[in-house]
Amino acid sequence: MPQHSPSGDGPDVTRPPAEAAQPETAQPETAAEAPAPVPVPAPGIDPDEPPAVPSGKFGTPGRPLRRSSFLIGFTGALGVLLAYTLYQGIRNAGGILVLVMIALFLAVGLNPAVVRLRRWGVPHGLAVAAVALTLVLLLCGGVVALVPPIVTQSGQFIEQLPSYVEELRRNPTVNDLVERYDVVQRVQNAANADTIGRALGGVLGGAQLIFGTVFRALTVLVLTIYFLAYFNRLRALGYALVPRSRRERVQLIGDEILAKVGAYMVGALSIAVLAGATTFVFALIVGLPYPFALAVVVAVTDLIPQIGATLGAVIVSLVGFADNLPVGIACAVFFLIYQQVENYLIYPKVMRRSVEVNEVAALLAALLGVALLGVVGALIAIPTVAALQLILREVVLPRQETR
Repeated sequence: MPQHSPSGDGPDVTRPPAEAAQPETAQPETAAEAPAPVPVPAPGIDPDEPPAVPSGKFGTPGRPLRRSSFLIGFTGALGVLLAYTLYQGIRNAGGILVLVMIALFLAVGLNPAVVRLRRWGVPHGLAVAAVALTLVLLLCGGVVALVPPIVTQSGQFIEQLPSYVEELRRNPTVNDLVERYDVVQRVQNAANADTIGRALGGVLGGAQLIFGTVFRALTVLVLTIYFLAYFNRLRALGYALVPRSRRERVQLIGDEILAKVGAYMVGALSIAVLAGATTFVFALIVGLPYPFALAVVVAVTDLIPQIGATLGAVIVSLVGFADNLPVGIACAVFFLIYQQVENYLIYPKVMRRSVEVNEVAALLAALLGVALLGVVGALIAIPTVAALQLILREVVLPRQETR
């Protein structure tokens, strides 16, 4: 609709205010009029040389690779080499790692005693020192109980060796066997430099074995004391490695596992002390020599699951047979009856209350532990099964139910 001016002279077509306020600007240049970019030649390439164009004779080139095949292969080879080096390192340090594992196991088992002393108001350092001192006294008591009988029996055997030889020479049957198989000539032939060297090597090997055992025992003792002293810090560090969203649940499950390991240690020690005390009373009744030493042997070997009790029974029975035939038979019968009572009455009740592990699972775990890690595997088999059973019940099965 036409607009009229205020003067009434006629229609006046005016611009909108926005258009009137806009200044006139230059129109943008078209693509044809825009200046073309100047190509920059790559370093080392002649700008006058025409670019290389594929001929198409061997097909269409594919997309360029993001990573070099050589780089991928080299990285994979480095990974394999690193894994093999790590395996060799773990294999060479296997002995030390086993000692560390034993020390950790002992520290976890002895930590409840430290916690109990802390509840009674004892400072942390004094509690650790008291537990470590008790452990050292027990070890020294065992050594004192075992070493004197061994030394005494060895001395008596050396003193009575000539009389044993004389009795054998007076025996006509033995003389007949010596003449028939030419034992004297064989002994003389065997007593040469090579045989003596091998014997000395065996003696040195035995001394090395003894000193190595003492060194390993001291290493485990020192590591156990250190782990006891810094147990709370190590546990806090382990939980700190878990994401914060799952830390509380992992801490609850981890503390329960540690409690089960401690309960297993207490139960195993109780069973071992009971076996040692029973053996001591039996040795006094039948008149076995060195009853306290034999009781210590039975208690120590009874700490080894499945095979320890049998090993202690064999040792005591051999001592009984060496002393007297009826005493040896009495030892064999006693341990046969006691092992049945321990295996089917005492051990299941104690372990069921402490770690809540099924008997079949405990037996299979002990067998697998012995096959994999020997005595150490037998020691940690039942606590490991208890931990896996707890994780299975609290983590794996509920997760499967939600899927």
